[in-house]
Amino acid sequence: QLQASGGGMVQTGASLRLSCVASGGTFATYAMAWFREAPGKEREFVGAVGWSDGMESVTDGLKGRFTISRDYAKNTALLQMNSLKPEDTAVYYCAVAGDRHWRPSFSYHHMYYWGQGTLVTVSS
Repeated sequence: QLQASGGGMVQTGASLRLSCVASGGTFATYAMAWFREAPGKEREFVGAVGWSDGMESVTDGLKGRFTISRDYAKNTALLQMNSLKPEDTAVYYCAVAGDRHWRPSFSYHHMYYWGQGTLVTVSS
């Protein structure tokens, strides 16, 4: 089970930190990823974090503003979002990969478990 939290409504330039807690399974050696889905758009990859140091990636267009990390002891993936823009408005989903293979980018089809999503709204 994946439980995402931390979304909310903020103004342009604000920061938010999303959390995704994994429970009920063995996720330590699987990548955890964040995706987002804006109204009328397809779900897109945001970033992923693996099971050891150095396994972090953020999609190119969000680098410098978004940072992904993982608290291994708490089975939690974190997405730090800074300098938020209205175009970041979306439902953010966390997911766990279906195989033990690290990739710098994940697609929807690589993921096996999905959280319920948390809404981020950025007003101008």
